[in-house]
Amino acid sequence: MRDFLPADKARRERVLAIIRERYRAHGFDEIETPVVEDYERLHAGIGGDNEKLAYNVLRRGLDADGIRAAADDPAALSDLGLRYDLTVPLARFYASHRSELPAVFRAVQIAPVWRAERPQKGRYRQFVQCDIDIIGDASARAEAELITATLDTLDALGLEGGVMRINDRRLLDAMLEHFGFPEAERAGILITIDKLDKIGADGVTAELRERSSTPAAVDVFAEFLSREKGSVSGFGEQQIRDALPAGLHSEAIDALAAIGGAVAGARGDAAPLVFDPFLVRGMGYYTGTIFEIAHPLVSYSLGGGGRYDGMIGRFLGEEVPAVGFSIGFERIVDLVADLADAEQSAVVLVHDRDVPVAELVAIKAQLIARGDRVRLEQRPKNLKPLLERAVADGYTQFATVRAGATVQSLELRPLR
Repeated sequence: MRDFLPADKARRERVLAIIRERYRAHGFDEIETPVVEDYERLHAGIGGDNEKLAYNVLRRGLDADGIRAAADDPAALSDLGLRYDLTVPLARFYASHRSELPAVFRAVQIAPVWRAERPQKGRYRQFVQCDIDIIGDASARAEAELITATLDTLDALGLEGGVMRINDRRLLDAMLEHFGFPEAERAGILITIDKLDKIGADGVTAELRERSSTPAAVDVFAEFLSREKGSVSGFGEQQIRDALPAGLHSEAIDALAAIGGAVAGARGDAAPLVFDPFLVRGMGYYTGTIFEIAHPLVSYSLGGGGRYDGMIGRFLGEEVPAVGFSIGFERIVDLVADLADAEQSAVVLVHDRDVPVAELVAIKAQLIARGDRVRLEQRPKNLKPLLERAVADGYTQFATVRAGATVQSLELRPLR
């Protein structure tokens, strides 16, 4: 959990402003949910490993004896918890407000979440997520809208050159069945396959054998990996089929091809989509399409998401299709080139000690009224550090103010 100095905070807000503007341009409406959710909802078995990282809130009114008595029962100790993502709160929000929302609801959530992580570069205990979700649309149109909105947003941030890796959880399951893995083994096998980029094909095969996975299925899988070249270039139906085991049939192939066609229609034939048959994503609630952003500047993904058609039904009692995408804000904010402040100018008024307060406030008010950002600073003995700090804080001009000065008499000088 971090503090942000004014210059850092301003930079973050400028990036967030672009993200909000692009999402709004694509028809998404921003909502806000509480930072806490019911313990039972956060630990319903749909958040994967993130549930283990949730910060829980101690029940009100428990004394020391009550805490000791409930020590072995987390649900007895806590009735609330800090949200570890924005998807679980969205599902609860939609179930609570469905009658007030359109049949197809396009939501934006930009807010902090909390996980009890081991802090390291790019991984924090409090961080901002930028989510867009479409609820109520089971067609490929929903994925296409999410992908085009996300790619458009990255372009607006100056992060062109990224690639959207796409797969479908149904295809992963169909492949594991094709290789001969029984259903009971598949969840663990996916955890190992998810390490393919880190430990390679030989490492994945070795780990599967160590897990005592079905030997014959591991042999078939290893043979497939030996000829598999990873992600394929392009995103047509034939390219998808070429990357899969021969004879594999799934309705997911047609769904992915439809998504590719829709995105190409929006962005042109050079849409940056690639099919990755071994993209897994670890969240347990994904039911169909999954995607991640890869960028040549970094070795990790800049965001991801997928379809989670089964989640909202847990809260609503009936199935509702849903798909979402989250930009990794903390990861991209340091990659974005410094963005110019949208304000007309930002002025530091350096005044002598004897300038009447009424004059200073009047000059400041007039500059603000014409659209400037204004800071008052009393002249120090050494002016240079003050002006250097002003530049770091985003100010572009300064002026010296003496008693009797007016806006018209100010001499504005550039800071850079």
